[in-house]
Amino acid sequence: MTAKRLALILAAFTIAGCSSTSPQASTASLRQQVVETERAFSLTMATRDYTAFISFLSKEAVFFSGPRPLRGSAAVAAWWKRYYEGPAAPFSWEPKEVEVLDSGTLALSSGPVRDPAGTLVGTFTSIWRLENGRWRIVFDKGNEACPKAP
Repeated sequence: MTAKRLALILAAFTIAGCSSTSPQASTASLRQQVVETERAFSLTMATRDYTAFISFLSKEAVFFSGPRPLRGSAAVAAWWKRYYEGPAAPFSWEPKEVEVLDSGTLALSSGPVRDPAGTLVGTFTSIWRLENGRWRIVFDKGNEACPKAP
């Protein structure tokens, strides 16, 4: 092993060690990134920006929409296009809970889905993956809200 290669390996270990000295601060920062990303993703519906919606999708995205899971960003985009065609958003969502792995590579967001009148109609759960420095959605599943007890 050459001295140069050994120096590069030692530098890599040093950098890796330094980057993990305060995992809670790093995780909190990553969590905030995901909160902001989820809000920006939701804003695409409010602003009717279908192109921006697509930009948040991982190429491998799997959405549980319709009768069977949609696999791949093209299938997800094609299915969701209907929600962007009218002048008014048919629903909105916002993150209520967000958690990020200590590794900083995956995150989960979930929260309420509301109709245009603000009535809770469901909840969503999304899994985000950090891809080339940008959070992209890889899994998404919505659930109808439970009816209120009489």
